[in-house]
Formats: sequence, C-alpha cells, structure tokens
Amino acid sequence: MDVQLRHQKIMQALRQRSPVLVVELAAALDCSEMTVRRDLEALERSGGLRRVHGGAASVFLSAEETPYGVRALESSDAKRTIGAAAAGLLADGETVILDGGTTAMEVARSLRSRRMTIMPLALRPVFELHECPGINLLLPGGEVRPGELSLTGSLTEASFSQLRFDTCVMGPCGIDVTAGITTHLLAETAVKRAAARASQRVIAVADSTKLGRVAFGHICDLGDVDILLTDAGADLQTVAELRVAGVDVRCV
Repeated sequence: MDVQLRHQKIMQALRQRSPVLVVELAAALDCSEMTVRRDLEALERSGGLRRVHGGAASVFLSAEETPYGVRALESSDAKRTIGAAAAGLLADGETVILDGGTTAMEVARSLRSRRMTIMPLALRPVFELHECPGINLLLPGGEVRPGELSLTGSLTEASFSQLRFDTCVMGPCGIDVTAGITTHLLAETAVKRAAARASQRVIAVADSTKLGRVAFGHICDLGDVDILLTDAGADLQTVAELRVAGVDVRCV
C-alpha cells in the first residue's frame, strides 16, 4: 500500500473514531508500527492530526474546514475526474477565474497544455501553471491566507470591478438545496461572490461529500450556478433535489 493511500485510510479512521492506536492502524494497513508512526508524523506536520501516547487524535470538528494537505488526500480520484471534466468544458481562448481549493487544483492540472487567460484565487494554481506557455496568468491583489494560500480582502475583491470573465470555476465547501453555495471562511466568501458576479457563467466543482453540506459563509444561490460537476458517487436523492431546484448537475 503506497503512502498516499495509507494517509487517506488513517484520516478516514480518525473521522470514524478518535483517538486511534498505532497498533490498530498497523494491523488495518498491513504495515509495521514504525511505518505508521512516520505516517502520523507527516500528517501532524500537515495539520491533520495530533499525536498522543500510543496513537493519534483528531484536531478538528466535522463542521470545521480541514487543512488543505489533508483535504488533498480525500476523494482524490473523484477530484481528478471532476478536474478533467471541468477542463473539457473550457474552450481555448477563454478568460477564466480559477478557485484555489483541492478540486480546482485538479482543474489547473488538466489545463497545463491549454491556451487561455486564467486568474487564480490562490497561489497553488500559480505554482502549477506559471511555466505553461499557453497560459496567460493574471493575479489579483490581496492578502495571502496562511496554509490555504488563498487570496482574500478588499484588494482581491477590487480586482473584479473592472474585468469580465467568460467562466468562473468555483470550488465550494458546501452545496445545499436550501442554503445554496457556501464556504467556511468569511473572507473567501466575498471574494468568491465577486468572482461569480464578474463571470458570464459559473461552473461549480465539488466531490460528492460536499453535496448536502452547509458551511458558514453564503456565496450565492443555486440559481447563480450554471453547471455543477460532481462524481458518480453522489447521493441520487440529493442530485435529484438539486436538479428539481434548477441546477444542471453532471455526475462524472
């Protein structure tokens, strides 16, 4: 079992029960206790857990936003599929706003060989795309949020006042029939809302765990989203409810 899969399974175990013991994880992962301890050290550095005597404990509540490094391990295959599907909806020559979450990063990776103008809402897509010859990068101003590396604040919002984009690719934290499109951090809420308003269409990219979830900050209503891309594991009833509400949901 490779290291990424072990990390995924450790975080899944912590979501089910906290704390978990090294000896239990070693048995479940079919590896040595020393390997598990190294994995726990790496996950603690990423902010995903806290090591305790004989094991590890969760450091966040289910309603809180988990660290970027941990989220990148979750639903990784689904996010790659969604990212490729979103890239397929974008035409060469488009002007695109690209969110900075883990699913949006998979969109960025699928755009490396394309030709378009992109304004990222975080620094990680910049690191992914800055050497691509066909990508013209525009950077908004603003403050860099530690850990997440997203750009926030009035300077970021002001970047959209004089510009109009073809598409905004948004990675929300929650999509709910009643609550609409939501995110955890209030500072990002205003930026994502401004980005959506500056775009002719909005494509939301979210793995199935985000459906039915409600985060703290309201970005926009469901009617402001043109297409929602999610994975084939999405709950059928939730998908049906979103479609009845007028959302073009595409399970890929």
